Amino acid sequence: MSTIICGALFNGKVDANSHFQPRTIEESYLEIGYKSVGEALKDYKYHYKKELQLPLRVPPVVYTHVFARTIEGYRGDLFEMQFINEKSYGDNFLISVAPKDGFEILDKEVINEFKLKGGDTAYLLDYGRGIILIFEKDNLQYRFSIDKRILEKITPEILVQIANSIYY
Repeated sequence: MSTIICGALFNGKVDANSHFQPRTIEESYLEIGYKSVGEALKDYKYHYKKELQLPLRVPPVVYTHVFARTIEGYRGDLFEMQFINEKSYGDNFLISVAPKDGFEILDKEVINEFKLKGGDTAYLLDYGRGIILIFEKDNLQYRFSIDKRILEKITPEILVQIANSIYY
């Protein structure tokens, strides 16, 4: 027999008169500092006094939401952009941009290297449940992260194409 007063669950049944409302994905992300990409880019420009170049391409996956935020003081400062598929959590795509050398690249994690259009080298890292493509451009370090469950949809070569779309 379970009784949860706060959640209005009594003996395995939900009370129809309960005032509990699940939070939307929008409410959840806004609560932790995410906002529209346009607003986050304005914050970045105000803070750093320069424009941030983002890729022109995105992965060939359907996303229901895109949120972004600037986090100050986290290993330097960080711009994050989340592409989210509300129906399939594993399909998410994360772009992080930090000052150069913001994320240490360990040789044992590098599974491949790619030469980008601008002459920079991109490193593909294995971090357990996912992979990250890391490269530096204009004294910034870009990181593209995906879950390994979608490697058939977003291959390392597609991540490189997305990285190359920053060189415009």
